[in-house]
Amino acid sequence: MSDVADARQQVDAEERAETAKKAETGEGGSGRGRAIIHRAIRLLSRPGPWKRGLVLAALALLLGLLMLLHAHIPNGNGGLGSLVETSLPWFGVFIPVLLAGALWRRSASAVVALLLPVVAWVSLFGGLLGDKSHAGSDLTLVSHNVGADNSDPVGTARDLTASGADLLALVELTPQARGTYEKALAEAYPHHTVQGTVGLWSRLPLSDIRPVDIQQDVGRLGDTKPADVKMTYNRALRTTVASDQGPLAVYVAHLGSVRLMPRTGFWTDSRDRNAQALAEAVAAERNERVVLLGDLNGTMDDRALDGITSQLRSVQEEAGDGFGFSWPASFPVARIDQILVRGVEPRSSWVLPATGSDHLPVAAGISW
Repeated sequence: MSDVADARQQVDAEERAETAKKAETGEGGSGRGRAIIHRAIRLLSRPGPWKRGLVLAALALLLGLLMLLHAHIPNGNGGLGSLVETSLPWFGVFIPVLLAGALWRRSASAVVALLLPVVAWVSLFGGLLGDKSHAGSDLTLVSHNVGADNSDPVGTARDLTASGADLLALVELTPQARGTYEKALAEAYPHHTVQGTVGLWSRLPLSDIRPVDIQQDVGRLGDTKPADVKMTYNRALRTTVASDQGPLAVYVAHLGSVRLMPRTGFWTDSRDRNAQALAEAVAAERNERVVLLGDLNGTMDDRALDGITSQLRSVQEEAGDGFGFSWPASFPVARIDQILVRGVEPRSSWVLPATGSDHLPVAAGISW
């Protein structure tokens, strides 16, 4: 009805203008009536709100289906599925863009179609928007990729000590920086272990310390390397922490890096292989209470981590406030630094201020 009224108003305006013109020139006659009819037909034949913006409506439906069916996007060559799942929360930014286009086009069909991506995004990430933390915890955990290029390991160690963590997991330790961290953290953390490039500092006693084979080397070349050589770049460990509530199995891991490359797409081969091996190690763990800390180079939505996330719970998802993005430190867009648990109760989860690393430290409080 509003379109008809608009058309009539425009016709009336044009009719008045035409009448004035005719009056000035002395023209008139039947041609005036035919012109008005033609203009009215042209205006009324314009598409209505349900026919406008069909392209916008189609894009909105595709966006919603992509979010709902992301697990069915094939990975294949190029890792498209993992790439989409890594950036999945950010697909929500397209919703206000499409909404603005729908309002500009006055398209009812596009507005209605946008309900699908809105519902999909809320169902996936709505639970992360509120603060689910609780006061009080038995242990405070901190995990940090300190960065191989960190120019201030002393300052980083000082900031991490100030966090009050009972357990402090560090990954990407270099041989050059290892001694610096050991010296700077010695007073606050009397117990520690470093296995290759990963380490754990603890206020509580540690036992049963061992590296975890996450398949850094594969094939014949890897088989020929001696154990002491492999240890220099080992990226996972397992130990038992003696707490007042009983033993706690703690894993520290740094899974392989991922790369977005023009020719091969989203390269995740080493990360995926490491994740599968780590999942097998966790599955074989006999202790009911388990904590995994480290840089997994993947988000909780990434299918490559399904073997891990099916066994362990994310403290950020259960007791955090917001998404808890940790990388890159300059403008965090993804949470790839994780604290996952089993057999204990997540109480809180938060992100610590930036250090000299390109990652932000992540922290959590847990209880029994």
